[in-house]
Amino acid sequence: MNKSGSFRALLSGKCPACHQGRIFKYPVGHISHFAEMNDACSNCGAGFYPEPGFYFGAMYITYAFNVALLIGFGLLIFNWITLPEWADVALIALLAALTTPFSFRASRIIWLYWFGGLQRKR
Repeated sequence: MNKSGSFRALLSGKCPACHQGRIFKYPVGHISHFAEMNDACSNCGAGFYPEPGFYFGAMYITYAFNVALLIGFGLLIFNWITLPEWADVALIALLAALTTPFSFRASRIIWLYWFGGLQRKR
């Protein structure tokens, strides 16, 4: 499969092996279920849990996303908008809460693509 197809599949949260099956069970809008992953690809059967604790390392990617986003946003509102400090902190906390499902999913998808070593099981 070509690299543009892989990148498109990564962005849409599709299986790294076949680029068809969804990695997560529900759309990101289902806030109470944003973290639920499928055990395996519905199309090719590749497992999304290569080993116990596999996604532990994805926390570092989430951390990098959040630090970059929140520091950038914090600097932006601190330098461009005159608000009390408590309002700055509240806006940053709100952004952190709103972006958590997206950064969580993005980090797990990237981790799976980089280190998953998926093989088709069918």
